[in-house]
Amino acid sequence: MSIWDKIGRLDRRWIYLLVAIAVVLPLIVPASFRVYVGPEAQQLFDAVEALPDSSVVLLTFDYYPSTLAETEPMSVAALHHLFRKNCKVLTLTTVPLGGPSIAERVTRKMAKKYNKMYGTDYVNLGFKANYVAVLKGLGSSVESIYPTDNSGTPLAELPMMADIQNYGDVDFIFVVSDNGIVENWISIVNAQYGTPIGAGVAAVMAPKFYAFIASGQMTGLLGGMKGAAEYEILVGEEDMALKGMAMQSLVHLLIIGLVILGNVGFFLGRKKEEGI
Repeated sequence: MSIWDKIGRLDRRWIYLLVAIAVVLPLIVPASFRVYVGPEAQQLFDAVEALPDSSVVLLTFDYYPSTLAETEPMSVAALHHLFRKNCKVLTLTTVPLGGPSIAERVTRKMAKKYNKMYGTDYVNLGFKANYVAVLKGLGSSVESIYPTDNSGTPLAELPMMADIQNYGDVDFIFVVSDNGIVENWISIVNAQYGTPIGAGVAAVMAPKFYAFIASGQMTGLLGGMKGAAEYEILVGEEDMALKGMAMQSLVHLLIIGLVILGNVGFFLGRKKEEGI
């Protein structure tokens, strides 16, 4: 049996093993793959960078645990940028399952890294049901929708909230989402109140939002893990998204190589059978 016949009959378990190695290897040995920073990611970074220090930014955690690999690195990269600029960060979520706890975990971890104090530098509002009413209500009064933060502390007891009454006191909204809530942020908040909005979304959602970029209703866009990796590059903090892109790239290269080998083996084997 020739080597090509052996490749054609390769046990699939060897393929699974090779894929597993390609996934694990970048975690053990740093692998660098060039990631091109697109204009949409650059636009979002530039919009945040242009904010005066100590600006108020609303960062949303509108995603479920099932998409953490794509969305959480966006939130982490955004907090690197915002805390570095000493922005006042207000967070909330329209997702009941996991959203509040993810926001708590990520913001507290990043706040510790940058020595930020809860209630003074950042506040987590948590979750409220009926997101349409929530988004509309925040235009009139944050405290009327969220009388307390996610931990039950009255907003009146949090120094940062003394100067944040409604969208008029928010300089930028950074939406990180894996669902259609982004359209509500655009149609309700940007359209009615004019607050600039940028977004990071799951890769499968990204194509539909390019139209909002073109129309000027959105200021920048991150799409999936690649978008998160682009923002990590821009803020100078290489983290899980860039590692994930290395894994993804290695697996793709492996699959392409196996497909080429399989096809070469198939055609050479057929020629041998035909006596060519």
